[in-house]
Amino acid sequence: MSFMLAIRIRSLWKIEKFLEGANTPYEVSEFGGNLALNEGLYELWNLVAGDGGAQAFDNSNAYLGVGDSSTAAAASQTGLQAASNKLYKAMEATYPQYGSSQQIIFRSVFGSSDANWDWNEFTVANGNSDTDVNLDRKVSAQGTKVAGQTWTLTLTITAA
Repeated sequence: MSFMLAIRIRSLWKIEKFLEGANTPYEVSEFGGNLALNEGLYELWNLVAGDGGAQAFDNSNAYLGVGDSSTAAAASQTGLQAASNKLYKAMEATYPQYGSSQQIIFRSVFGSSDANWDWNEFTVANGNSDTDVNLDRKVSAQGTKVAGQTWTLTLTITAA
């Protein structure tokens, strides 16, 4: 006898865009979806199985990445696809947050001199480069960040 377990995964990306010195964003953008990358899924199963070599997506290791590539997402990709305009930023002090509402929330802040280019692709990784394990990739044109702006990027992944 076999049983089917259905888990639905939803992701929501949010960008809060601030002018220098402002406490209130001048724009907030929310967009859903992403594509789980094979390497990220393999790492999740290694973590679930207790593989000592697996690297957690915790505050010490998790990074949100942005780049300017608009290359379509494919499960076989292993990170951001931009040739040079890409940056992985560490988590804010209390992130990722998890343990309630069947979700995990990642958040990084990109300051005035960070990632000043077209924001077209997004990922969460367990390190600060394409050589680390990237869990997912989302392609969505979200505008051009310029010096003098701070953008806060948040990814919420919910399982139900």
